[in-house]
Formats: sequence, structure tokens, C-alpha cells
Amino acid sequence: MILGVGTDLANIERIQGVLDRHGDRFRNRVFTETEQRRAERTQTPAATYAKRWAAKEACSKALGTGLRMGIAWRDMAVTNLRTGQPIMHVTGWARERLDAMTPEGMEAAIHVSLTDDMPWAQAFVVIYAYPEGMAWQPAPPTPPGRSLA
Repeated sequence: MILGVGTDLANIERIQGVLDRHGDRFRNRVFTETEQRRAERTQTPAATYAKRWAAKEACSKALGTGLRMGIAWRDMAVTNLRTGQPIMHVTGWARERLDAMTPEGMEAAIHVSLTDDMPWAQAFVVIYAYPEGMAWQPAPPTPPGRSLA
């Protein structure tokens, strides 16, 4: 059952301008240390930050609150599996909101998709409820030498 859907579009050049003007103050207010480490390892940090910005906006929309109702930027964080698949984590008020909107006997999973094509970064978030014990989990990596077919 779909509990929420959100999308957002961020301008990479605008994020670069904010990074140039506010640097660590902006990074530390919006992004977790893990998100910052990932962005700074890439060839285009502003694009990575823009995708995560868009993901946080999209997640807040999927939670039905936007960023006005007490969700802090750092209550939402994007990490990546070794395969590159993005994963959304929520803590604090975002976690409380997710728990409150999840029907009894169900557990929620947040699915996120990210993309960028200069000068745009886009995120799409779907929050889905599964019966307890049946929540979607990312597939483990395929063992070396094994085929998915």
C-alpha cells in the first residue's frame, strides 16, 4: 500500500552557488557527515549534494509535511548500497511521522530514485507499507562468478 509520494527538482548550479557562499555552514546544516563524505569524493560534489537536497525535499513531501512541520534536514539522509542504489534513512521527527502514518500491522519502506543531468537533479520518493515481516529489503549482491539468470 502506498502511503506517500514525493518528487523534487533541484538546480545544481544554484546548489553550487550556495556551497560557494556558505560552505560548511550549509553542508553541516543540511547534510549528514556520511552524505558529505560521499559528495566530496565525487567529481561533481554539487550534483551529489543537489540530488540529496532533492531527495530530502521529496521525502518530506511523501511524509505529507514538507519541511515546515518540524522535520530537520538531517532527519533524512541518503546513503548508497555497494551497488549504487540509494537508500533513504529517517530519524527524529521524520521517523516519528513515518511511524505515525504506518498502519498497525504494517511496516514502511522508503524507496528513492535519484538522477541528474546538468543543470538539474531530481529525486522521486515512494513510501510503501508492507505486512510486518514482509518489508522490502535490498537484494544482497550477487556472489562473484554467479549469474542472475
